[in-house]
Amino acid sequence: MKSKLLRNISLLAVLNSFALIVQGFSQSAPPLTNARTFPRYAVHDLGTFGGAGSSSSALDMNNFGWTAGSASYTADGPQHAFIWYGNGPLFDLGTLGGPNSAAGGPNLYGEAAVLSETPDVDPNGEDFCAFGDHIRCRAAIWRNWKLKKLPTLPGGINTNTFGLNNLGQAVGFSETGVKDSTCSTLMPFQVFRYEGVIWNPDGSIRELRPLRDDTVSFAFGINDHGQAVGSSGLCSETALPPGGPNGPHAVLWENNGGPINLGNLGGSESNVGGSINNRGDVSGTSQFTDGTIHSFLWTKTAGMKDIGTLPGAVATIAPCCRTININDEVTGFWFDGNGDVSSFLYRDGELTDLNDLLASNSPWFLLFAESINDSGEIVGQGVIDGELHAFRAVPCDSNHAYLKGCQNAAAETRTTVSRRPVMLPEKVRESVRQRLGRLGSVGH
Repeated sequence: MKSKLLRNISLLAVLNSFALIVQGFSQSAPPLTNARTFPRYAVHDLGTFGGAGSSSSALDMNNFGWTAGSASYTADGPQHAFIWYGNGPLFDLGTLGGPNSAAGGPNLYGEAAVLSETPDVDPNGEDFCAFGDHIRCRAAIWRNWKLKKLPTLPGGINTNTFGLNNLGQAVGFSETGVKDSTCSTLMPFQVFRYEGVIWNPDGSIRELRPLRDDTVSFAFGINDHGQAVGSSGLCSETALPPGGPNGPHAVLWENNGGPINLGNLGGSESNVGGSINNRGDVSGTSQFTDGTIHSFLWTKTAGMKDIGTLPGAVATIAPCCRTININDEVTGFWFDGNGDVSSFLYRDGELTDLNDLLASNSPWFLLFAESINDSGEIVGQGVIDGELHAFRAVPCDSNHAYLKGCQNAAAETRTTVSRRPVMLPEKVRESVRQRLGRLGSVGH
């Protein structure tokens, strides 16, 4: 039973306090209730750009396994967007002239949605890209081997994009040029309101308006039918990704732009639609009745369903932008009251820690699962040999039996599994601490 204190303290305070300290991994996960529904996973290292202290994180993936994300050349150095085309090194997409960028997508044509800083300091001191340096942020598309800057809504200065579909439509959000002093409530430097948008293949921009009585919105994921998901609310109660997405109303926009409120799991402070598959099913996160954050699966027939959580978890997060596949498998990450972080997989009605599906001698610990494709392949960021690297985890099923690490998967049968104790180097703990601090500061 949750304590009275946890039930009564605001979500913001709860997550902020839980995100302050990150210790080594020592908690044991419970046994799987139905181990046969989960295959074993083999993990492959996508590498980095190279250089001392370099790191990488995979953020999105398509059905070919092509992967997009961000990586650095030096420890604590600027992040550059990358694409990995299934073989070879990470391909640096560069920036729009500023120090930092990151990529989502890619689609089946190898295009990517890129958020990038420009060379210009933000004239209003905003931090729209959330890199902490208050530089103007613009959405871009990687197409025909170059970055093309995407337009803003009228009066807007900053834009951002995360998702891209196979039609070439990018999804994200743009400032509107309407000043609102309440926007700084959750985002201390924010001056202007913003709205979700879709950029069409010709570069034109289309507004995704907030729900009635709301003032702002942002869009995260998009499918091949042009349906998009995100969140809507008042500017005082909404915060933008990538710093830590938060909004009171999880929203689906139909391809005509009309918003639908997806509901919630009992809490009203934090509800975000993160991803949508081609069936129109949605994954995301929602505040539970006890103040914790759970991931959900929403379908048109059944509405919002809690996919559960793991013992001790205070937040179970299915992020953007492709964390649900056509089979309604959902992936993401969760953390507990000690700040311990791990990846999860939801499949066939069961939720488990993804690390419990690795070989017992695996050198990996998977921190943040960010995307899953229709083959069940998962990408994200994990720890190997004390370094933060982008990973690709593949299920050792009949479609992947030939891959390295899967040849003897059938021989390793386990009806119960437990999370392996892993102690993280201080630099890794600090990186995780910073990410959880951003999440905790806005309640998602």
